[in-house]
Amino acid sequence: MSHANAALTPRARLRLARLIVDERWSVAAAARPFEVSWRTADRWAQRYRQQGVEGMQDRASRPHRSPARTPRPLVRKIVHLRWKQRLGPVQIGGLLGMPASTVHAVLTRCRLHRLSHIDRITGEPVRRYEHPHPGAMLHVDVTKYGNIPDGGGWRFVGRQQGKRNRQATAGRTGARNSVYEPQIGTAFVHTVIDDHSRVAYAEIRDDEKATTAIEVLRNAVGWFAARGVTVERVLSDNGSAYKSHAWRDACAELGIRPKKTRPYRPQTNGKVCEYRRRCRVLPV
Repeated sequence: MSHANAALTPRARLRLARLIVDERWSVAAAARPFEVSWRTADRWAQRYRQQGVEGMQDRASRPHRSPARTPRPLVRKIVHLRWKQRLGPVQIGGLLGMPASTVHAVLTRCRLHRLSHIDRITGEPVRRYEHPHPGAMLHVDVTKYGNIPDGGGWRFVGRQQGKRNRQATAGRTGARNSVYEPQIGTAFVHTVIDDHSRVAYAEIRDDEKATTAIEVLRNAVGWFAARGVTVERVLSDNGSAYKSHAWRDACAELGIRPKKTRPYRPQTNGKVCEYRRRCRVLPV
């Protein structure tokens, strides 16, 4: 597509070229009403003679050859140092005797200019996966948030007002600890997200027990079923709720195959964490 300041669009180029080639106008006379130079008019006329109407379309501005481009063996060395040692452009440039700007350009071209694109454990590029259709895999996880007292916590309103808000909230809810101090409590956000469509279902509960996790799963399966999605598998971490026999039996009853992430490998179930980070799911 032509840029906003282009003197000629593909249609105008064709009209200009036809004036010169088909109607035998001079190059200078044809260029005058279009307010372009005669060199520009002559270039489009030559393309029209050689390629016809197809030659009036935009072309890529990339050069046919780049003799000054970094050689492939040197690019492989840069990528290797980035993957295996997590070095930056300045350090890599010092080791290889290259300008840091050149190293950064190579890393950008290889999509390695950010360490977030590299797996922190293996050093390999992050491999994204996605199941072929909705319902093929659900990711489930639970996270804890401290409840906020009515009127705001002490970080927002100050310690004195925050203390009064805690006492007022505890008076409304009746929540007290063993020594009868105001207790705000914790909210557990159970999140279920579809691997293919990234459509999420979340509930805020008072605990993360197996019975609660099973109830959330049943509600999520029903919610997806109402939208025409049949759940086939569910992926969870190795939390106690998801390792229980009750969770296994509930999945079998729902016709779902339960799967677990590899121990000490939370990245496998990272889509739930990424969803919470982007949406900032907070209890109300």
